[in-house]
Formats: sequence, structure tokens, C-alpha cells
Amino acid sequence: MAQGLQLAQRLTQSLVLSPQMQQSLALLQAPTLELKALVEQELQQNPVLEEMAVPEADQIEKKNDDGEPIESSDPAEPPADTTFDPATEKPEGPADDFMAEFEKLAQLDQEWRDNFAQTNMPMRQSAEEEEKRQFMFDSIVASTSLQEVLIEQVRESDLNEEKRPIAELLIGNIDDYGYLKTNVDELAFTTNIPAAKIEEVLKVIQSFDPPGVGARDLRECLLLQLERSGQHDSLEYRIIKDYMDALGKRRIPEIARGLGLDVEDVQEAIGCIGRLEPRPGRAYLSDNNQYILPEVFVHRVGDDFAVTTNNEQIPHLRISNTYKDLMAQAGNSSEVINYIREKIRAGKFLIKSLHQRQQTILNIALEIVKRQREFMDKGVAFLKPLTMVQVAEAVGVHETTVSRAVSSKYMQTPQGIFEMKYFFTAGIQTASGEGLSNTSVKDMIAEMFRKEDPNRPLSDQEIVKMLQEKGIVIARRTVAKYRSELNILPSNLRKVY
Repeated sequence: MAQGLQLAQRLTQSLVLSPQMQQSLALLQAPTLELKALVEQELQQNPVLEEMAVPEADQIEKKNDDGEPIESSDPAEPPADTTFDPATEKPEGPADDFMAEFEKLAQLDQEWRDNFAQTNMPMRQSAEEEEKRQFMFDSIVASTSLQEVLIEQVRESDLNEEKRPIAELLIGNIDDYGYLKTNVDELAFTTNIPAAKIEEVLKVIQSFDPPGVGARDLRECLLLQLERSGQHDSLEYRIIKDYMDALGKRRIPEIARGLGLDVEDVQEAIGCIGRLEPRPGRAYLSDNNQYILPEVFVHRVGDDFAVTTNNEQIPHLRISNTYKDLMAQAGNSSEVINYIREKIRAGKFLIKSLHQRQQTILNIALEIVKRQREFMDKGVAFLKPLTMVQVAEAVGVHETTVSRAVSSKYMQTPQGIFEMKYFFTAGIQTASGEGLSNTSVKDMIAEMFRKEDPNRPLSDQEIVKMLQEKGIVIARRTVAKYRSELNILPSNLRKVY
């Protein structure tokens, strides 16, 4: 058969998500702050959309005399005859023509305006609140980096014009923790500067603040700090200089024998070494605090728990009246009418998607609280095994929908703020046949290590036996794995001599 390029037709079937479906999934998965950014982007792209401020009175669910909820007139909510599951379905709605649909939308908008006019509540914040908010933003200042501090000290030093570029080169290779991340010989090879001259400038930088900056490893960093404080002849200096490897493995008797001293003296010196700073640049690290905005709130109401979503932070959208008026004008061309029609349909789909997002998260949160009631009452030790498949079956969605809905979302509970994924853990079967979550077992192990005797730390096998006494059977390697995740050293490294 001859080789060469050929053209051929082939018929295949493939599943492709529409742009609207992709948008709906993105809204479901996005946390509140990201959601606001996505909506802001959509507001810029779709001129018929506008954001409105909904007063608190309109956010409270209204009920009739029989206790049944009254259908809201807020146009941000989808019509009662429209259902949509962003993970499994396509939007379904009435089969009326567009003008009938438009008239219904206009009627809903007028009802909302009448309702809003009766609330007598301001749409914007008061002048005092706005002033406080602006003051908070004006008070935010940028932190000074370690490199900027070192460069400033170079300018104030006695280094001449020839050595200052070398100092700036070295500072550029110092990481945020204060360590020099390159070799002097490598710098000499790449810059054709004599290694002796680079070493001379490095000694000057190592005399800068913070103490220990410019070190090439932990040993040099600690020695520089002791030298700065005049402890060249101290026991701490000798231990770090000659027994750093043994110190890292806490071989205290070996260090004591090598120095010809008592174990108690060595232990006291190691305690002083522990007060040195292993990361000199830590004080200049940028503030990377991440502010968490809970998506769900769980409050105790009597003997039960009330679950609510954070609707105040979700943008409330509606279709602009300006473009509704344009649609009503008879002189517009068909191109204008079609453009506005498509934008209004896209806006309505976005509004329905936002509403469906909140409802999906609320349904999942209700099921989590229902299954983790003991956790809400008593704490982490009573967390039960729970999978996304179980919640998905109870809520009536696919498990991938649950995964997207809880991704990067947080829940404020009586026990604190937890990521919603925290409540989904595998389980361990106890002797009584009940299920216990891995998180609860890990919390038990951490508590056992906290209560151990420092002179006789617990081994992993002893932890296994203690758990067996509580009816929990797990392997020693599982205990070792949990201990590693808890950042707890092995027993031979935790022993205090």
C-alpha cells in the first residue's frame, strides 16, 4: 500500500458543553469573591444587565398564614415554571414566544419596584459607613521586602562603587527567607568576577540586619547569629560547628560524649540554640493571610440547627429598563431587536444560574448538617464518615456537582469555620460496628502525642495498642502516616534526655 496523505470522512459522536453550560459550572464552582469578579465581567460584556441592591427585608423569606413560602417578586429569582440543574440538565422554560416572555419579565420588574418602594430602606450605605470603608482601604500599605532592606543597607555601607554591583547581584540571589541560593564559584564563573572579591562582599552582606542573612545553609546561619552576639567561644557555637548532623538527629548523648560534658549541660545549650532564628527573612515576608468568606452559616436554634447561605455577598442582577424600552420602540431595526433579545436571554440565564447555585449549595449544606449533627453538637471527635456519592444521592444531583459546589467553599458552624470538603472523609470500622472518620482518628492520635511523657515518648506500635483498647483497629503504618501528616517526629527524635 502506498504511503502518503489522504483525506477521509468519519462520523463520530462526542459530548460538548455549550458556552452557557460552561458558564453555569464556573459559577457553581467559584467561591463568593471569585463569583463577584465573574459577575462583574459579565456586567461589562452584557449591557442589558445591571446590579441592584436588595434590602434585608426582601431577603427574608415571606410566608402565608399556613406557613408556606410566598413566591417572591424579585426578578433575580427564576420563574416558578423554570427548572435548571447546571450539572445535568439544560434550561427548560415555557414555550411562549419572546414577546410574551418579555411582557412577563416587565410585569415582574414592576412588581419588584412597587415592593421596593414600600420598604423605605436605603439602597446604598450611609455616609459614615462609606467613610469607614474608605479609611480602611487608605490604611492598607505595602510591606517592605527583605531585598529592599538589604539594598538600603548597601547604600549606607562603606562599599565602594566597584563593589556595590556585586552586592546587588548577591542580594538578587537571596531568597525570601534570607538564604543565598547560589554558589560563589558559580557566580564567579558566570560573571568573570574573582571568587575572592565576591566572598569579600558576601561577608559585608552577612553583617547586615537581620542577623544570619546571606547564609548558605542553616549551620552558617546559626553561627552568624552567635558571632553577632559575641558567642564565639560558647558551648552553643561548638555544638553547631562540630556536631550539626548529630544535633539534627537529636543524638544528645553522642554530643555530650564528644564534648566531655554532662547531658544536662548539652540539653541546656540546645535549648538556647532553639531560640535562634532559622529563617532570618521571615520578618519581612509579605502578609499572605487569606480572608475567608463563609458561603454557609449554621446556627443553633433551640434543639435544632438553622442553615442559611451568604446571600448578602451574591450580586443581585436584573434586566435594565433602558433596553426594555428599546424593545418596545417600533422604529428599531431587526438587527437591534435580535441583539437585545439575545442579550436579555443571556442575562436571564445568568440570573437563573446564580439562583440555582445558591440553592444547590444550600441543599448540600442541609444534608451535611443532617448527617454530621453530632459534630455540630460535640466537635471533631464525633465527625462521621461521609462521601460525596451519599450526599449526591440525597440531594438528587451528580457527585461531580457536589464536588464543584463544595470546592473552596467554607461553612461557619458552632465548632468554627471549616472548608466544606472537610466533612467528606473516609471511615474506619470500630469494634462496635460504627463508622469513625479518619479525621476523628487523627485527632485522637494527636491528643495521645500531646499527653505523652517527654522522657518516654510513645512509639507508633504503642499508639496502635491504645487505639485497639478504644475499639479502633488500624495498622502501624497508618499511624505513621497520620503522625507524618501531623508533623510529629518519630519517638527516637522526640525523646528529651
